[in-house]
Amino acid sequence: MKIALAQIDCVPGDIDKNIQKFDKFALEAKSMGCDLIAFPEMSDTGYVTSLIPQYAQPWTGKSYIQAANAACSNSIHLICGISEKVDDIIYNSVAHFDTNGELKAHYRKTHLFSPEPVCENRCFKAGKELCITEVCGVKLGISICFDLRFPEVYRYMTLKGAQVLLNCSAWPSVRNSHWNYLTCARAIENQAFFIGVGRVGTDEELTFNGRSRIVSPLGEIIVEGSNDNEELVTGKIDIEKVTEFRRAIPAVSSRRDDIYGNFNIITPQYLNNKKHNNKKLN
Repeated sequence: MKIALAQIDCVPGDIDKNIQKFDKFALEAKSMGCDLIAFPEMSDTGYVTSLIPQYAQPWTGKSYIQAANAACSNSIHLICGISEKVDDIIYNSVAHFDTNGELKAHYRKTHLFSPEPVCENRCFKAGKELCITEVCGVKLGISICFDLRFPEVYRYMTLKGAQVLLNCSAWPSVRNSHWNYLTCARAIENQAFFIGVGRVGTDEELTFNGRSRIVSPLGEIIVEGSNDNEELVTGKIDIEKVTEFRRAIPAVSSRRDDIYGNFNIITPQYLNNKKHNNKKLN
């Protein structure tokens, strides 16, 4: 499967200008023989949370229509970040349109980035479900930016059959090293391909790191974009590599579900009770 990563810049609030890039890059990706094109987080509105409530749209809005048409007219799978509005609620969302322009999957960011100056929790409502979709017979798990810091997300999707893990991001350049390490870690620990598509440019106080990349199950970077250029980054993945690696080193299948299968947490209350009991025994 050949994949294209549309590493784009956005103009905050200028939806018409931003969504034109769905067509431009989808056409280029198709001409290069790609099966899938992925765009970054909030590709339609940009990443200024104070502006997003004004410009976010429902699924019947122009961002949805433009993305669906770009997928259909170029007969390519298209995954993109969209600011989704439902009544008075806004979600940081990603949509997957198939080659017919039909909405095949839909994910709402489950982990919101709350520190200043972003404060996503003031703008968005968090989603409650994870998402696995399918492209060319390959199961693909979708995530958004800050989700990358939560390994449980990717392990869950892997256990549900995901062979490729995709993160649509607007990752800040000041934490580029974290992007480097975490994208490779998620690939290695889940023995899956990891795809990270990111923004470039600057939205107010935030400069984005680019570095859109495809990482192999062995943690090797197959292809990577620059840190500041708007460009189409393409690469091929051989899904048999996932099967081969999982068979050679059965790390995923060797999990101890009897110990941590439900991600049980040792609570402070439990620890306090244990200390209290120990004192009585002594």
